Amino acid sequence: MSRSPDVVVIGAGIVGAAVACFAARAGLRVVVLDRGPIASGTSSRCEGNLLLSDKEVGPELELARYSQSVWREDLAEHAEKWEFQAKGGLVVATSDASAATLRALAEHQRGLGIEVDDVADSAALRTYEPALSPALVAGAFYPQDAQVQPVLAAHHLLALARADGAEVRPHHPVDEILVRGGRAIGVRTRGEVVPAGAVINCAGPWSGEVAASAGVHLPVLPRRGFVLVTEPLPVTVHHKVYAAEYVGDVASGDAGLQVSPVVEGTPSGTVLIGASRERVGFDESWALEPVTRLASAAIALFPALAGANVLRTYTGFRPYCPDHLPAIGEDDRLPGLWHATGHEGAGVGLSVGTAKLLVQALRGQTPDLDLAPFRPARLDLVAAA
Repeated sequence: MSRSPDVVVIGAGIVGAAVACFAARAGLRVVVLDRGPIASGTSSRCEGNLLLSDKEVGPELELARYSQSVWREDLAEHAEKWEFQAKGGLVVATSDASAATLRALAEHQRGLGIEVDDVADSAALRTYEPALSPALVAGAFYPQDAQVQPVLAAHHLLALARADGAEVRPHHPVDEILVRGGRAIGVRTRGEVVPAGAVINCAGPWSGEVAASAGVHLPVLPRRGFVLVTEPLPVTVHHKVYAAEYVGDVASGDAGLQVSPVVEGTPSGTVLIGASRERVGFDESWALEPVTRLASAAIALFPALAGANVLRTYTGFRPYCPDHLPAIGEDDRLPGLWHATGHEGAGVGLSVGTAKLLVQALRGQTPDLDLAPFRPARLDLVAAA
């Protein structure tokens, strides 16, 4: 790259890769920096969800709808590269009370144009998933829910960015964001100064540390989660299946351990089991309680899993914001510094919509979706509340 970049993207996970792709596609000169290999952080420790079903009504649901259209339309020709699967999501209720809550949410979402099919009873549930427990009482099916392989998606989005002239530098940690005259003007990495017209913070759970290097407070915290991977099984799980309580856990700010089962099959015959949430800093230690609770919760949904062997478990850190909305756009407190972070467990699904909107704003265009609810500077007030 013969001239200074227009944009430095910090982070080569799924969000940074998407930002780089859309920025390069728009004709901007882009450099991507990551402290490790491509997609080696949160993007390699998740399930690749593209969900509408788990979003409560509000700005995040609108962003999810927009991002779905980007995955399915703007990037449709590349779907096979990242194993896009329109498998649909089946939300199940274990009690009459949770069924009533689920019906109310589904009805509200349906009024906003989300496709939702009510599943009346246990027998109807098993027409979707024959191996489900007969003790489940009702559910809702979301045909728009989908899946991608997140590491493949990050690599291929960066390949598209490179094809449009972007430069990608793994193993280049950002030591600091450079500030002059009250504006972010570039970064320092491995002793090298990289000047840029805009610095975009896509560092996931580490975004707060990156922002702090420029004197900006951004309360993005790591929220740890475990996933279990079984041996290949004769039991087929056709959709993404999860308990209705998962929606509430996603929206909770509780720092303690929360477990709500999410079960899905893979093309190889293994079954993935999530999802736990807890705020323990960047502690990667294996922990017995979340793993055993995940296993028990999955068996309650699919009793045939009781005899399955678990091949491995893995853990990752979701980038959590206190008000459960990501930070997207230029930081009012430091012009030239932009953020695309804080998506918690929805980063894969929201990545491409976030990227397209941010690049529209970066180029001075009116974004397709109002970014006001996602203003990074709002988090000063949230943190103080």
